Amino acid sequence: MKFIHIADVHLGAEPDAGEAYSKGRPRELWDTFSRIIALCEEEKTDVLLIAGDLFHRQPLLRELKEVNYLFSTLTHTQVIFIAGNHDYIKKDSYYRTFCWSGNVHPLLEENMEHVELPRLNLGVYGFSYHTREIREEKYSVKAPRGYLYEILLAHGGDEGHIPMKKAVLESSGFDYIAMGHIHKPQALVANLAVYAGALEPVDKNDTGFHGYIRGVITEKGTFVEFVPFAGREYIHLVMHVDETTTNGSLKDYIAHVIEKRGTENMYKVILRGRRDPAVEFDTMHVDMYGNILEIVDETRPAYDYELLYAENENNLIGQYIEAFRGCEAGSMENQALQEGVQALLDSRL
Repeated sequence: MKFIHIADVHLGAEPDAGEAYSKGRPRELWDTFSRIIALCEEEKTDVLLIAGDLFHRQPLLRELKEVNYLFSTLTHTQVIFIAGNHDYIKKDSYYRTFCWSGNVHPLLEENMEHVELPRLNLGVYGFSYHTREIREEKYSVKAPRGYLYEILLAHGGDEGHIPMKKAVLESSGFDYIAMGHIHKPQALVANLAVYAGALEPVDKNDTGFHGYIRGVITEKGTFVEFVPFAGREYIHLVMHVDETTTNGSLKDYIAHVIEKRGTENMYKVILRGRRDPAVEFDTMHVDMYGNILEIVDETRPAYDYELLYAENENNLIGQYIEAFRGCEAGSMENQALQEGVQALLDSRL
């Protein structure tokens, strides 16, 4: 039995995006989701598992119709999904009354239920969120073993969203546990309890690759692999500067690195190092490609403390430098020296 496992698609979100991509980024979430549907059809995937947060908020009726149309184009694949903490089942949710295509099997109850797929001798178990938070453990369950293959859909894993214990999941007896909520793809238990991660990154801190899990369950066991699939990636760039770095050279350096890492990606740039005290970096004018979300300047001026001491021997600045004379570079004392001198110099402006 072949399956694809996705989670945290967050349709309807307006993700962090640089100037060049801000208008089209919400549409890209839909485009990537459509590509997953096309992939299921192309590979004749048996089951598409969606482990919560298909939508970023309560879905609109027209959005459910669009999603259902995509599902209806699948001629081989059965779709099973649960609602997560973002698209939880409210009293007036359109989820409650929507009529899905025959190959779609939502598990929308507040307590555990399951869908039976006789052709595959498969039972898929799960339940949906009916509130934004669920603080009690709810996945301390055992596979009933009423079918040849049994899968659990699970969403959560932190204190406010159904805490989970690795040992409990490992001993559950399910053939596979398709997990959602954590946006970084990772396995809690190899080939058993796996977070697919967000299909596309939706926040500047969603760094790294994003995509889906491709898996197969046979008589020999379950085998899965993570497949990168997102159109763009959030990358944190740490750029080291020195006393020779100017605004012009910094702009060229950032542009070069972004060209190398991919102009389709989006970046948070963190500047570190010791700069010339006469240089102040103009972080507002280095975004050549419109894909920088944030620039954090953590640089410090590279003062000549001997020269500063000679110029300020008879005042507070000189006394402060004298108190730290001989401290080692990189030590806590050296950091206190840098920050204190900077504060004293700033106070004279």
